[in-house]
Amino acid sequence: MARILVIEDDEQFREMLVQMLTQDAHRVTVAHDGEEGLRLSRQVRPNLIITDILMPRMDGIETIMELARQGGDTPIIAISGGRRSISAEFNLESATLMGVKATLAKPFTRADLRQAIEQALG
Repeated sequence: MARILVIEDDEQFREMLVQMLTQDAHRVTVAHDGEEGLRLSRQVRPNLIITDILMPRMDGIETIMELARQGGDTPIIAISGGRRSISAEFNLESATLMGVKATLAKPFTRADLRQAIEQALG
């Protein structure tokens, strides 16, 4: 299966996501924010990156932009649950404009995740 880098600041959600991915035999590396995700993406060279949009230090949009600036062509799935003042749909639409291959609004099902991975990896 795929080498997947998960960039997610919410510990509980990150653990659940990693569990779903490893049960499907993916090799998973985790980062707690965009800065760590950028560093790990250079080290691990994943086949796929799954990044949350709203995170401290460096959010998902900044991370996606920096990956593109560095010339990366690793497919990206953006995920978001939104916040009170910003909907998940707005965040994911912004990510789509940045060129991500798939988006998922939190919460999502294992089937939704599998479909997004298949779409992203084509």
